[in-house]
Amino acid sequence: MRIFTWGNALRVLIWGSVAAVVLGIAAVIAAAIYVVRVTEDLPDYQQLAEYEPPITSRVHAGDGRLIAEYARERRIFVPIETIPPELIHAFLAAEDRNFYDHGGLDFRGIIRATIANIGHILRDENLEGASTITQQVAKNFLLSSEQRLSRKVQEMVLARRIERAFTKDQILELYLNEIYFGRRSYGVAAASLNYFGKSLDELTLAETAYLAAVVNGPALFHPTRHPEAALERRNWVLSRMATNGYVTEEAARAAMEEPLVVTDRLYGDQDYAAEYFNEEVRRQVAELYGDEELYDGGLSIRTTLDTTMQVAARGALRNGLEEYDRRHGWRGGIGTIDIEGDLVAQLEAIATPSDLDDDWRVAVVLAAGADNARIAYLQPEEDLPEDADGDEEEAVRQTAEGVIPMSELEWAREGLSNGALGPRIERANQVLSPGDVIYVEAVESESGNVFGLRQIPQVNGAILALDPHTGRVLAMVGGYSFSQSQFNRATQARRQPGSSFKPFVYAAALDNGYTPVSMILDAPFVASGGPDLRFYRPQNYSEQFYGLSTLRLGLEYSRNVMTVRLAQEMGMEPVSEIGERFGIYDDLEPVLAMSLGAGETTLWRLVGAYGALVNGGVRVEPTILDRIQDRRGETVYVHDPRPCEDCDVEDWTPGMAEPELAELGEEVISPVTAYQIVHILEGAVERGTGTALRSLGRPLAGKTGTTNDFRDAWFVGFSPDLVVGVYVGFDTPREMGSGEAGGRVAAPVVAEFLGTALDNYPVAPFRVPEGVRLVPIDYRTGDPSVLGRPGTILEAFQPGTEPTRSGDQRGSGLSFGQGAVTGDDDDDDDDDRNDDEEDLGGLY
Repeated sequence: MRIFTWGNALRVLIWGSVAAVVLGIAAVIAAAIYVVRVTEDLPDYQQLAEYEPPITSRVHAGDGRLIAEYARERRIFVPIETIPPELIHAFLAAEDRNFYDHGGLDFRGIIRATIANIGHILRDENLEGASTITQQVAKNFLLSSEQRLSRKVQEMVLARRIERAFTKDQILELYLNEIYFGRRSYGVAAASLNYFGKSLDELTLAETAYLAAVVNGPALFHPTRHPEAALERRNWVLSRMATNGYVTEEAARAAMEEPLVVTDRLYGDQDYAAEYFNEEVRRQVAELYGDEELYDGGLSIRTTLDTTMQVAARGALRNGLEEYDRRHGWRGGIGTIDIEGDLVAQLEAIATPSDLDDDWRVAVVLAAGADNARIAYLQPEEDLPEDADGDEEEAVRQTAEGVIPMSELEWAREGLSNGALGPRIERANQVLSPGDVIYVEAVESESGNVFGLRQIPQVNGAILALDPHTGRVLAMVGGYSFSQSQFNRATQARRQPGSSFKPFVYAAALDNGYTPVSMILDAPFVASGGPDLRFYRPQNYSEQFYGLSTLRLGLEYSRNVMTVRLAQEMGMEPVSEIGERFGIYDDLEPVLAMSLGAGETTLWRLVGAYGALVNGGVRVEPTILDRIQDRRGETVYVHDPRPCEDCDVEDWTPGMAEPELAELGEEVISPVTAYQIVHILEGAVERGTGTALRSLGRPLAGKTGTTNDFRDAWFVGFSPDLVVGVYVGFDTPREMGSGEAGGRVAAPVVAEFLGTALDNYPVAPFRVPEGVRLVPIDYRTGDPSVLGRPGTILEAFQPGTEPTRSGDQRGSGLSFGQGAVTGDDDDDDDDDRNDDEEDLGGLY
């Protein structure tokens, strides 16, 4: 039996210590070997110096408004120097208060978190982390997020290396521009915009604290789904800021009292109205630079859009399409539901376009009698009562009631298959029945909650407005609803322009020896129809003929027979050539039917061609892009590439000559010829087919267009500085109905748009180029006249081509007959006749 002695105890202690040291050394060696093995393939942290994060590409209108963003990760990179100190302090308080003191690893924080986590484990709570900002940079930039010991060791080693290679500010800059905040926001600048609609320097203390709070768990601290948790976390950050001396206790307490209010970006009329425009921007930029550069490259895209005009354009187009649609009757509701069931749930289940006008509602008919129909509709969230107990989900699930009076139902006659309308509406229950789901729109009424019956038009169309001098597209709407159909009818729909092509036929004639008073016979006419048609016999819209008439009258009143006879007389080659030169067609077949607009083109091309007429014969390619800059601010695209050597001067001195720029665009026709056509089309507004613009009371010109069987309706109208075109038709071509011509369907849309768009343009005449002779003539006969005599206008001539007192006419070689005046055009309705003029018939 061994007896305890102090010597034995000492030997055990010594050997135990030796064993512990050996085991400790072995553990250290093993740990070192493990660290070496798991870190031997570490990514190169030096690449952080070259790091270029994916950045949001932003699209701005010509007036500077943000209209779209394209990104896989919504991020706006900001250098550390521009980040407010208060925001940095919030993140340090929330994430790493010792950031500027440690060398990448916060050992005090690790010990503190370890002790705290013992209690968290016992209470079954979430564990605290002890990762520094530097460790988070290592993980986010260079490693994965998998929960493994090896990954944590790699993170710690990389953090130490990063600290030695970069300054604290560089590390913080990487962190604040990389982290995810929720709402598809990467980086603090994007989060500031997407949560609060503010730049960093505009944030309040409370908003700053929330951004620092939400990065810990964007889903857990969502401002609307988990508002209590979001407020608690935000207030915790504020308390930490006060504890660390970044803000005073009073400021922190005041910020804690503020409500957490977030905003939605890109919300409003301008943004919905620009959806077709934005999609065309996206497509063109992707073609230029590829999807990767568009979505990750941080491009700054400056477009040509005028947001005020864009909203006016969409409103005018929608009003015009709805007006046409109501003329052709009611097609029925969008479904039926059980009015005894849960109305809210059933109405919410109805799929509707997301971009309908704000005043439209989806409603269900509760009762329909003789005088009105009673409806229920989902109450908009902004109209909910304030005492809705703060329960957002419960508050939204409410309905309100309203009525549709008989006056708002009179249009809803049944549309018959032959294009006619059913019997007149005398009772509300002729149209609506209980359970019908319908669209309604609020209308002004003293009694309140009065609605009109609405339906989404089946017909569609487009509107496009541009500056003729620069080619900048100021407004473009490609259809009634982008949510329903992304097909852009302004750029993609190829349709026959009909009579809206005639000005270019007459321009070809003026370029080939004719004058505005040259006489063309308007009489029955038969010509060879080409390989597919043995004979071709054009007809005027009025089905009448007017004898010898001037070119001016032929274009003002859009006479088909005159146009075809003119094209046959001079040959189709000049017509085909001018159509291609103006960019309307790529290859126009030289057959007579093409002179009446039988070839297919787009609204984009046609409006661009009219722009060349207004621009003195100089064609400028239409564009929606002004300038594109890369992430460094370098310009990589500019629409106007003209050099200006004298523009960049340090000082401007009196008497210094203004810089001169080369002509923008290509001259496709002489300025005099272009002005002659513009001048004639002014007459079309005053007396002919474009009288829808006459009420605007300023110098305007325009031309209608309608194709056979009223399948397509066009109108292009313009002032000296603005051109706008409208196309209306069914996507699958079919008849729109008798009389639904350009003057009735499309021209009112242009008139409504110009009524708003021209507010910022001065009232001014069209510019008269050098070389034009303005001579008084009788516009009905083309005879020389004197100013002040009824029917006298100033006609534009090439010098030496004006008529003489003897009545000789240069041009076609035809002599005057009795003359001819008014008559309907081929593409307008009876309402557009000029009844003030005497119909003198004409020689045949």
